[in-house]
This record gives sequence, structure tokens and C-alpha cells, in this order.
Amino acid sequence: MGDVHELFETSSLDHRCIIGDRSDTVAGAAGMSGSAPPRRVRRAARILLRDPVGAVLLFRFTPADRPALWATPGGECDPGEDFAEAARRELLEETGLAADPGPIIAHRSNDFITFHGEPVTADEAYFAIRIADRTIATDGHTEHELKVMQSHRWFTSAELADWHEPIFPADILEILDGATHP
Repeated sequence: MGDVHELFETSSLDHRCIIGDRSDTVAGAAGMSGSAPPRRVRRAARILLRDPVGAVLLFRFTPADRPALWATPGGECDPGEDFAEAARRELLEETGLAADPGPIIAHRSNDFITFHGEPVTADEAYFAIRIADRTIATDGHTEHELKVMQSHRWFTSAELADWHEPIFPADILEILDGATHP
């Protein structure tokens, strides 16, 4: 099982989101010096799990070394695992739900530091899954997830737009809109 939900983007680095065949890049305020060691590429599947009215499930993370944040279900691909396989596995482990993730609806790349302190470059594939029942089971969480994933809730788009704590990905509304309007 990969280290999952270790999101904390570094604001000084480039951020890129690709939705469909459109790509947006936002440059950070400060550049990186050429002396930084190369970052490991961390392949991960992220899941936009939506209920019948379109609310999306997010987990609240409370790491000891940074402010609380909210993020989608999902996590790092295991060795040899493709994005869809990782999405299916992570969905089951984190929510107790078994579902086909369908096609990739967005792809992102960004630099961040994991909750274990490792600087990585994320290669994230996003999947949209709609479910009929909001009931989830979190008994498949790893020991690490139990420590940092303190709660979960369903967010409407209006709540996502005006939430008081950081939400990752920061462009979740744009990704959700792309999933709704291909």
C-alpha cells in the first residue's frame, strides 16, 4: 500500500493542471535554485467521489507539522499498478466502496512535501465516481491514515468555493466542472 494523502503543495513551485485537452500553468512567486536534488515522481490516483446531488467527499488531514487541510480520497500507486487500479484500490481502502473508476478526467503535476517530509513531484490522475449512497466505511485506513485523517464530510460546490481551511487540489472546482461538462 502506498503512502496516501500526503498532500501539501509548495507555493513557490510551478503548478499544472490538465483537464481534457486544456492545460493551465500557474508559476509560483519564487523559483527554485539549480542546486536542488531531483524529486522522486510520485504517481497517484485521486478520486472525486460525488453523491446523487453532486456533493464531493473530502477527508480532513491534521498533520503535526502543518495546518489542517482537506483532500480527495486516493493515494500513491503501488509498484506496477496503473492509475485506474490504484483508484479502485484506494477507493476500497479509504471508503469501503468498490466501483469502477472510469476514465481519467484530469491529470495534474505539482511539487509538494509529503507528510513524511519527502519533497516529490506528483503525477496525479483524477477519476470521477458518482455513488447513490453517502455511507462510507473507513476501517480500511492504514495506521498512518488513522493518525492524520481525522474526519470526512461531503462538500457542495458553494462550500468548496468558500471553505475556511485549505482544500487540495486548490483547483477542485475547475476539475469538477470539467468532469460535469466535458
